[in-house]
Amino acid sequence: MSVPPVVAVVIPCRNDAPFLEECLAALAAQTRPADRVIVVDNGSTDASAAVARRFGAEVCHEPAIGIWPAAARGYDEAIEPAGDRAPADIIARLDADSRPEPDWLSQVVRSFVADASLGVLTGSAEFYGGGPIVNYIGEKWYIGGLYTWVTPWLGHPPVFGSNFAMRRRVWLRLREVVDSTNPGIHDDLDLSIRLRPSDGVRYDPTLRMPVSARPLASPRALWRRLRKVVPTFAVSWPEGAAWHRERPRPDEGDEPLYELPGH
Repeated sequence: MSVPPVVAVVIPCRNDAPFLEECLAALAAQTRPADRVIVVDNGSTDASAAVARRFGAEVCHEPAIGIWPAAARGYDEAIEPAGDRAPADIIARLDADSRPEPDWLSQVVRSFVADASLGVLTGSAEFYGGGPIVNYIGEKWYIGGLYTWVTPWLGHPPVFGSNFAMRRRVWLRLREVVDSTNPGIHDDLDLSIRLRPSDGVRYDPTLRMPVSARPLASPRALWRRLRKVVPTFAVSWPEGAAWHRERPRPDEGDEPLYELPGH
């Protein structure tokens, strides 16, 4: 008998109350609502936690400042039961400045239900808040370059932290190998490096996510992000090198069959 998957959306947040409010409003308008929304308050001094509670989100606090510690805390919370809420079968990830379209979560769930081998699904970005040139650079060079240059090295598409989802089994394996206590690296790139072919990673360009253009607001803002790329690859060396990657393993067969609600 097939059952609908339990989906948790994890949102790390630090002093981003105005962005978070818009993000949670967009989540509330999903055609397929999330079963759980988990906001990780990463030492905020603004109203981020209050905003999250007002929208009915679960709020957990991660005192170690950094996107990786906060994201990992959220993923760990997602795979644990919370009161009458079941552990997640699928963990979806947004950032506070993400603005998911109404069918975003429906598209995510449909993809996992349709393909039992799919372990990680990631999508593209469209930027808001910048001028036409900045937004174009962000989409075509910043995010587009990520997929163009990193995919051949990894052997699979990298995940985009503002727009991806993974099965519980993937995080259960990765949580033991990623460098999630390190705030000086890119969490999504580190996670991408630790993935292997048998995890079943797919990039869907139609899974688009509006995100803020603030990473491109100035050369300094962009540099703060780019300078983390080399350290992220360095912490996984040499086990993260392409020639060290474990080859595909037989299907473990631990995933239940899912159906879409109403089917």
